[in-house]
Amino acid sequence: MKTTRFDGLLYAVAGVFVVALLFAVMAGVVSRGLGEPYTWTEEISGFLMVWLVCLGWMIATRRNAHIRIRFFQDMLPGMSRRISEVIIQLSVALLGAVVAWQSIHLIQVNSDIEAISLPISTAWMYVPLLPAGIVTFVQAVTDLYWQVRGVSAAEEKLA
Repeated sequence: MKTTRFDGLLYAVAGVFVVALLFAVMAGVVSRGLGEPYTWTEEISGFLMVWLVCLGWMIATRRNAHIRIRFFQDMLPGMSRRISEVIIQLSVALLGAVVAWQSIHLIQVNSDIEAISLPISTAWMYVPLLPAGIVTFVQAVTDLYWQVRGVSAAEEKLA
């Protein structure tokens, strides 16, 4: 599989968020152990987890690593299999578009609500849904393009 600069950026950002999450959780554990718990550690951990989940979603989408059960699809004859794959990719593209579109609404609605223990808007909890939806949409359209051309996503990634 070819790794693009964008993929490298996703890996790097995910790595930074893992380290930040580890720091936040450890700060919470240590501060509780000392009898002076930090109030912000749980909330920042929640924000970081949402971001990490969305980063993982984007990485898995780019690597074509999401779980797919192809038992029935593999039983189909050639053209029917290709048509089913086109339908699947169109559905994934639609899902990505809906997630991206709805995330804009969620960000707007929550932009004026401040987090409980952090001086930031709760909209930041929903921000990673926008790039995750866009990446899902673009990747599905790209995979659809290759499918229509008769090349599987796995073969395209090796090219």
